Amino acid sequence: MPQMMTLTRDTVLAWLAAYAEAVNQHAAEFNRLDSALGDGDFGASMQRGVQAIAAKVPAVADKDIGTIFKTIGMTLVSTMGGTSGPLMGTLFIQMAGVAQGKDALTLADVTDMFKAGVDGIMARGKAQVGDKTMLDAFGPAVDALIAAKDRPETLGQALGCAAEAAQAGRDHTATLVAKKGRGSYVGERGVGHIDPGAANAYLFIHTLAETVTR
Repeated sequence: MPQMMTLTRDTVLAWLAAYAEAVNQHAAEFNRLDSALGDGDFGASMQRGVQAIAAKVPAVADKDIGTIFKTIGMTLVSTMGGTSGPLMGTLFIQMAGVAQGKDALTLADVTDMFKAGVDGIMARGKAQVGDKTMLDAFGPAVDALIAAKDRPETLGQALGCAAEAAQAGRDHTATLVAKKGRGSYVGERGVGHIDPGAANAYLFIHTLAETVTR
């Protein structure tokens, strides 16, 4: 089977479906993680988001990747509750800027796209890596992609490295004291619990890597 060198529109659509399925499978786990740090409804909120995506994507499935991502971003901002909707929506909207007008993305495009998305989350959420948020998984993933740009790796290999970095970042949040969001109210009592946003961020990257290498 030839190694995929670009992320095509069809692969993006397959990834979005795989990500939605993964969110539904892990919703109860997300709620459990969130119950230790927040309102306990993160999984339910993410399910609303992916259900809204599933309803919107068919209308733009024949458009360029940027248009698909922008549509998703606007949908998440308007349908998800709490802070996660605006942040995940911002991720997609910023990614859309890099993917605008493109039906396929190179590794360099994918790297730039995720960097733009993560920078957007940092700006909107006024957070950084180490604050016990989704950035603790997304940030290392972007660093892994940037490192892969300088090596002769396939898109699948690079995304595999990004998923491993995101997983390590997710797990590391259990050692952190939250500095943002409702988790910050819990303080040191939150140590020992993985951040649900970071758990979702890992699924986001992991399902993409799996879809590309399938």
